[in-house]
Amino acid sequence: MRQFRSSGQRGFSSALSDDPRRVKARKLEREVQVRFTTEACRVQTPEGAVQAQPGDAILTGIAGEHWRVSRAHFAEKYRPKPPTRSGDAGTYLSLRNRILALQMSEPFEVQLADGQSTLTGRASDWLVDYGDGSLGIVSQAIFATTYEIVD
Repeated sequence: MRQFRSSGQRGFSSALSDDPRRVKARKLEREVQVRFTTEACRVQTPEGAVQAQPGDAILTGIAGEHWRVSRAHFAEKYRPKPPTRSGDAGTYLSLRNRILALQMSEPFEVQLADGQSTLTGRASDWLVDYGDGSLGIVSQAIFATTYEIVD
């Protein structure tokens, strides 16, 4: 099974930026529900269990799926929707950030920058590079409703 590793370093990974099959996409503005964890925990995502640290955001998407965004990257990716205030639990809007994505033709794995969490993707899932040193996996159905391809 092909494996990818999040670098934790700003910028897009060469694994995606050098692949001629990759696409540039932009996240659509979508509402998500957010809470901030006060203790270390594991978050069960559709692609596997992820470690969360105190202060990390735990998000719930439109299909009821959960995922973690580190406190360090959260403000770059989401803004509160009034009356929610920044840092409080509530409704947030995703920012229209650009990403690189590659739709995979076979199963694959992604090791997150925490060095502890591994996600597993299926054929047809998208490998997503957020440009902040983190990689993720997005199912085909969620990618189609969450991103727009811009190239």
